[in-house]
Amino acid sequence: MTRILICPSARPAVDLLASSTPLALTPLLGQSLLEYWLSHLACSGISQLTILAHDQPEEIRALLGGGERWGMNLNVIDESRELTAAQALLKYAKELGPVPESGAITVLDHFPGSPEYPLFTGYAEWFKALLHWMPQAITPDRVGMRQLRPGVWAGIDSHISPEARLVSPCWVGRHAFVGARAVVGPDAILEDGTFLEPAAEVVESCIGMDTFVGQFARIRNAIASRDLLINCHTGCVTKVPDPFLLCALRAPRRRIPRWRAKLTTLYAHNKEEASLLLKHLFLKKQG
Repeated sequence: MTRILICPSARPAVDLLASSTPLALTPLLGQSLLEYWLSHLACSGISQLTILAHDQPEEIRALLGGGERWGMNLNVIDESRELTAAQALLKYAKELGPVPESGAITVLDHFPGSPEYPLFTGYAEWFKALLHWMPQAITPDRVGMRQLRPGVWAGIDSHISPEARLVSPCWVGRHAFVGARAVVGPDAILEDGTFLEPAAEVVESCIGMDTFVGQFARIRNAIASRDLLINCHTGCVTKVPDPFLLCALRAPRRRIPRWRAKLTTLYAHNKEEASLLLKHLFLKKQG
């Protein structure tokens, strides 16, 4: 059985989510959307999978390999733009057979089985979809997470102070640190590598990967990532100047410009054509 997944490219409503990695690889409760979908399809008996990617396909290949982890044969195809499901059906009709099954092509803009919870139409919708998916995030092939009690999940290698208070539902990712008297929840998500100092509070909010939240800080109805605070309801973005309140624990990875990533991929397949393209770009810049 063959399936086609279309990776999303730009989504202006949630552009900050893709500031350092493609949307299909953005951490969502510790894993990427692609990983959740591959787990779902593998459990459904899918053995052949084609992934259409416009944004940094080389990163997707590096993460997924050939699909061995899920016991399937996987192929990532570079596209010059994001295709719609109808365009993909026309272009890849041969691979799908004469009568494609319902759901043979999927645009990755929601979690498996949850099209009513779109991820990329706005930050409020994104957070709502995460909360909905939380009970299903520990997939059969996943390790390193456990349920402490109903509605409370934590990484087995996270450090949670006995004096901290975890209020259901909440998620504490792997390698996270939660200090004494800190409050997490309800409706709170700490992605992998988050560090909450003592007496910090996170309610109805999501703290991004490798983000530091300072002592006595109060994060409510927001998405905090590195030194940015995004209001879930309005989408307004605030840069926090005080690193003792909010900051990145690691320098964010810089995105490779699309033309450079495309040139790298092209060079690996056809060095002569890549050299001509590079000369063209150089002459255009000089002109």
